[in-house]
Amino acid sequence: MERSATITRTTKETDISLTFHLDGSGSSEVSTGIGFFDHMLEAFARHGFFDLRCRVKGDLAVDGHHTVEDTGIVLGNAIREALGDKKGIRRYGSFILPMDDALALCAVDLCGRPYFAFEGEFQAGSVGGFDTELVREFFYAVSYSAAMNLHIRLLAGQNAHHKIEAAFKAFAKALDMASGSDPRVADVLSTKGSL
Repeated sequence: MERSATITRTTKETDISLTFHLDGSGSSEVSTGIGFFDHMLEAFARHGFFDLRCRVKGDLAVDGHHTVEDTGIVLGNAIREALGDKKGIRRYGSFILPMDDALALCAVDLCGRPYFAFEGEFQAGSVGGFDTELVREFFYAVSYSAAMNLHIRLLAGQNAHHKIEAAFKAFAKALDMASGSDPRVADVLSTKGSL
């Protein structure tokens, strides 16, 4: 069964069309109007082996906040829909990813209960026109829309580009692990019988 979802969302601030395949090859076509954000979403797809098509038209004349946050909401919704009933998945995933001076830790629980924790600071206010404070906003939106428990910690690093990219790639690897199948899981990995 194909685990995929196509989501569209239109507001006065953004117009988003997104298709997401959990069991992909890492291909992506991304256009958000923010070059660095495109690069991060492409890295997410590539390193998680997800296929991602994402077109966003946002009110960038205001700033990047609505574009980034709303993309997180739509991606989270797509992840949740693609996961389906979650039967047979590992549920948990974690990864520590180094990128030059940066070191990022990500842990995921696809439990159906949203929670987000983030620890990390950025020395730069922006990277390539992307406000570094939007890293937290994006992952918060993803975690709550996907109903996942998501922890991200930036453990080391000075270069903001490296730290952000390490976080996106660590999230990709952790999500790939958590959403992968385990033949020992006959139904869902929960004593409640549902996730």
